[in-house]
Amino acid sequence: MGHNDPEVDTRTAKEKAIDDWLPITSSREAKWWFSAFHNVTAMVGAGVLSLPYALSELGWGPGVAVLVVSWVVTLYTLWQMVEMHEIVPGKRFDRYHELGQHAFGEKLGLWIVVPQQLIVEVGVDIVYMVTGGKSLQKVHTLVCKEPCKDIKLTYFIMIFASCHFVLAQLPNFNSISLVSLAAAIMSLSYSTIAWTASIKRGVQPNVQYGYKAHSTSETIFSFFGGLGDVAFAYAGHNVVLEIQATIPSTPEKPSKKPMWKGVIVAYIVVAVCYFPVALIGFYVFGNEVEDNILISLNKPTWLIVTANMFVVVHVIGSYQIYAMPVFDMLETVLVKKLHCTPGLPLRLVARSSYVAFTMFIGITFPFFGGLLGFFGGFAFAPTTYFLPCVMWLCIKKPKRFGLSWTINWICIFLGICLMILSPIGGLRQIIQQSKTYKFYS
Repeated sequence: MGHNDPEVDTRTAKEKAIDDWLPITSSREAKWWFSAFHNVTAMVGAGVLSLPYALSELGWGPGVAVLVVSWVVTLYTLWQMVEMHEIVPGKRFDRYHELGQHAFGEKLGLWIVVPQQLIVEVGVDIVYMVTGGKSLQKVHTLVCKEPCKDIKLTYFIMIFASCHFVLAQLPNFNSISLVSLAAAIMSLSYSTIAWTASIKRGVQPNVQYGYKAHSTSETIFSFFGGLGDVAFAYAGHNVVLEIQATIPSTPEKPSKKPMWKGVIVAYIVVAVCYFPVALIGFYVFGNEVEDNILISLNKPTWLIVTANMFVVVHVIGSYQIYAMPVFDMLETVLVKKLHCTPGLPLRLVARSSYVAFTMFIGITFPFFGGLLGFFGGFAFAPTTYFLPCVMWLCIKKPKRFGLSWTINWICIFLGICLMILSPIGGLRQIIQQSKTYKFYS
């Protein structure tokens, strides 16, 4: 399992043993297609189902522009991350924050990257708890005919969480690759169902594409919210270095080649999922579309039930992909800082506590759309839209006003706008929904 680099391994036997145990660095035998479906699972989240709604908040022109620009910018920053993974010969930056430390310095790098990465990963996992629960609830409502008891969303979230207590025990990325493959296939399937069912419904009578809000300020706020939803849909970068860490690498065959191949395949799938769902969903339902397109589509029942079950399976895989780097950080701190003994008991306690925590927060605050917009801007924009560019400028130091320099600054500018504007919309949405919200209802 050792590192096949020409450099001398300076780690002690104990450090080596710990690295071979930690989830990110324990296995380096992945093939390029692992990277493809891990990236699809990480990218095409349940966020795709809120894209028609985001389009209704942004309007046709700006909406399409934001979607396309986001696709291009995030593909570019993803390429940067893949390139920077082995920018120092004989060394690999297996984790986002290790690259951050190389770019910004030991202390500052941790403070810049870790909080944002944790907000993204934990935030996504909480949102996925709610999504999983809501999809199960929707299946229950559709399948169960009268007379049938209403079951609280709380219980559905608990049911969804129960499988994670088991799956969280899988040691590393390679061991969840089957879960991830299933999830990737599901995301393609439910995206396809979403847009084909919309076509079958046909454009709704008296459909409207104008802004739904009644005042200018409301329109602007919901526009910001829409930006957050789009940012959330492109949040795969937070786990990209961790995924690349599982691919073997030698000086002759660096890991970036197979990884990039996987990323390209993943991004084609992303386009095939995102664009039809967003454009057709909005075209059919106009500004009356729900914040989850599957809720707008109630018929044919069997198809929507299937799609919702697909979402559940997908979110199970996605949850694990985003949880893995968190487990890695948790276990690193427990073993290296607090000197706990690495092993099964530690894993059982640490990982189960994390699953329980995300479940509890998800049950307490299930306002899906608003949370998405709020977290979307706050942490997704930096980690996916402009942090890689800042690192690139720090490490590569391209010529001022040269092509590379200019492109990076444009991305940074767009990313910062997104980071400032979208939480405003999300926060307002949360405040509005909380007026009518009853805790643990």
